[in-house]
Amino acid sequence: MAKQELEKIPEIDLILGVNEKKDIVAYIEKFVQEKEQTEQVEYSNQKNFTKEEQNGATEKTIAISDVLHQKEFVDFGTVTYTEKTRAVIKVQDGCDRYCSYCLIPYARGRVRSRRPDSVIAEIQKIAQNGIKEVVITGIHIASYGKDFNAEIISEINQTLQVEKNEYRLIDLLEEINKIEGIQRIRLGSIEPTLITEEFTQKLSKLNKICDHFHLSLQSGCTETLNRMNRRYTTEEFETVTQILRKYYPNAALTTDIIVGFPGETEEEFEKTYEFLKKIAFYKMHVFKYSSRKGTKAAVMPNQVDGNIKEERSKKLIALSNENEERYNQEYVGKTVEVLFEDEHVEEGDRYIKGHTTNYIVVKVKQDNKEKLKSNAIEKVQIIGIDGIELIGRV
Repeated sequence: MAKQELEKIPEIDLILGVNEKKDIVAYIEKFVQEKEQTEQVEYSNQKNFTKEEQNGATEKTIAISDVLHQKEFVDFGTVTYTEKTRAVIKVQDGCDRYCSYCLIPYARGRVRSRRPDSVIAEIQKIAQNGIKEVVITGIHIASYGKDFNAEIISEINQTLQVEKNEYRLIDLLEEINKIEGIQRIRLGSIEPTLITEEFTQKLSKLNKICDHFHLSLQSGCTETLNRMNRRYTTEEFETVTQILRKYYPNAALTTDIIVGFPGETEEEFEKTYEFLKKIAFYKMHVFKYSSRKGTKAAVMPNQVDGNIKEERSKKLIALSNENEERYNQEYVGKTVEVLFEDEHVEEGDRYIKGHTTNYIVVKVKQDNKEKLKSNAIEKVQIIGIDGIELIGRV
C-alpha cells in the first residue's frame, strides 16, 4: 500500500519504511511521548478547541527512506526468528530481477547482502542455545554477495582470514557448515539460475546441507516465462533439476507455479502441465495470477478469466497431490533421520512429529517407556502413510 493511501487512514498513527523497522521501539516511544505532551496541552486549553481539532491535534509520524537508493543491508544483529526447532536466518534483502508481475524490487530495493561475519556470529549463538537446524533466507539469496565491492571483499578476507576475489552464497554456506552444533542447513526459495554444475558440486561436499530444494519456476511454458521476464527457458530449468538429482538422488524438489498469467492460452497451460508431469516435483504451490498495480503484467492484454484460473489451479493441485502421494509411498520400509519438533494428540494417542532432511513430515507414536524428545534427531523406520504424513517407529 502506498504511503499516500496509508496517510488517509485515521486509525494509523505511525508509518515506517523497511529500513526504519529496526528502530520501531524508539519511534513508538517518541510518538507516545509526543502524544502525551499534546494531550496535556489539549487538557489545559480544551475550552479553546473544538472536538474535531482535538482529535486531529496529534500529527502522524511518518519515516520512510528511499529504499531504492539503499546500498547496504540493514542488520538487526542477532535477533533470530525461531520456528519450533529451526532458526530462520536472513542473509540478504532486495531484488534486481524485475519480474513483470512483481513489486518486490520497488518495495525492497536493490540487492543488499549481510556481512558474513554477522551471519556466522548469529548462527554460532543459535548453536550454543541448542538449535540444530538453520534456514538460510532472503528476498533473492541467489544474488548473495553480488553487491560486495573490492573494499568489502578485502574486509571480509581480513575478518574471516580467507583469500577470495568474490564472496557469494556458496562461500557463506561453507563457513556455516563449519559451525559446531549445527547439524542441518536448509536453503530457502532459490532461483534456478543459481544451480550450476560447479555450485552443486561444491554444495554436495557440505555434509549439513538438506536435500530439499525449493525452485521458483512459475510456469512450465517458455513463452509464458518470457512474458514474466523470468530469464530462463524450460529446457534450462530441466537441466537444473537434472544437476540437483545427480548430486542429491533423494532430493525433494518443490516449486511455485502461477496459473492464468496474462496471455496464458490453453495451449500454453497444457505445456506447463506436461512439463510439470515430466519434472515430477514432490510438491507444487499453485497460485492464481493476481494483478498488482504498478507492474507491467497488470496492463498486459489478454487477462485470463477467473473461472479459467480456478480450473487450471485445481488441475495442478491434483497433480501435486498425486506426486506427493507417490513420492511418500516410496519411503515405506526405509529408514530416515528425523528432527523431531512437537507433540500432538490424535484420537487419544500421543504422537511426535518432525521432518526428514528433504522436508517430509514423519510422525511416531510416543512410547511412555522411551519417550522421544523435541529437537532430537533420531533414525526412524517408515511403516506406513497417513494422508500426507509418513508413519514411523524408532
